[in-house]
Amino acid sequence: MSRSTSARRLGLDKDLFLLGPGELPWAERQPFFAEHGYMLRPRYRADWTPSWELDPTINILSAEDHLRILPTRLNLMDARRISDNKLVLIKKVRSGSAEVQIASALYSKPLRSNPRNHCVPVLDVLRDPQDEAWSYLVMPFLRDIDDPPFESVDNILDCCEQLLEGLAFIHEQGVAHRDCAYRNLMMDADALFPQGFHPMSDMCLPDQISTPTLVLSRRDTPVKYYFVDFGISTQFGPNDTNRLVTGLDGLDQEVPELSDDVPYDPFKVDIFILGNVFSRLFYEKYSNLDVLSPLLHEMLNPNPAERPSAAEALQKFQDIRQGVSAFQASCRPRPRDELLPVTAALNAAAFVSSIFRSFF
Repeated sequence: MSRSTSARRLGLDKDLFLLGPGELPWAERQPFFAEHGYMLRPRYRADWTPSWELDPTINILSAEDHLRILPTRLNLMDARRISDNKLVLIKKVRSGSAEVQIASALYSKPLRSNPRNHCVPVLDVLRDPQDEAWSYLVMPFLRDIDDPPFESVDNILDCCEQLLEGLAFIHEQGVAHRDCAYRNLMMDADALFPQGFHPMSDMCLPDQISTPTLVLSRRDTPVKYYFVDFGISTQFGPNDTNRLVTGLDGLDQEVPELSDDVPYDPFKVDIFILGNVFSRLFYEKYSNLDVLSPLLHEMLNPNPAERPSAAEALQKFQDIRQGVSAFQASCRPRPRDELLPVTAALNAAAFVSSIFRSFF
């Protein structure tokens, strides 16, 4: 059977599934990562022969090894830690950059055991064997904070509290994240996926991308949330009296004080950015999260001086959460545009489901 039989049968161009230019450097370094205890997927190994060539009956689009890293994020690669098969993420970064220094410091031995530490764990820092200007951060493979979706108000409140707790911790270390927007807030979802998941087809089994994986309920399974990507973060020493910065970089361009010329307080920028995440992702989206309104009003104050510190915001949030009844917390997040009959039906279904889980 020829190399292109399977592709021809599906009307696909076989060349689409070969290693692209952005993938080749990773494949070349696979032995280096393996030497340090991390194994890339079969697609990126030196002995890779496409599975659809070995077995022409295979549907290419169902083959695990046709999945490639995202072309828009060629600095990221998934791998498995050989010692325990843990799924990890490898990120290519500049050696000695602030990102390497700050991320490593925030996960140093004195800090990593602190339960208030929500900074992404740095499992390894590896210097590129071919170009010492580059290094690789090895971290757990995390997921977006709302993937899979939140199932209850309590899920959302727990997320908010953990992130505020984490921000307060980061600020105590003299670090301003400066880019704690939605894309840089993630969660360790391993507990939700007892069978694991594929990094590029993340609702499927690790080795069978045509088979859905088991997903446990977020109502019953606690997760931990993390801050990632300290690429534009700033760390100040305990004796630094000038804690101002300049710069327009960052995912959230709605921060009113961002400037290349006028110095501003990066810690208050973090408050605004995280408040914006809570507002866009939760408050504006769901009608039964109005309890967040007073805190968000303060966090999103156009005047940075009138915003709370991270520690103050956390305390205010905890006071708010204490006033939320167990029934309110157990309710599913209710979209603001949802029709009343739909709300009633879905609430009833959620109630029956919760009763069932309590017995079984």
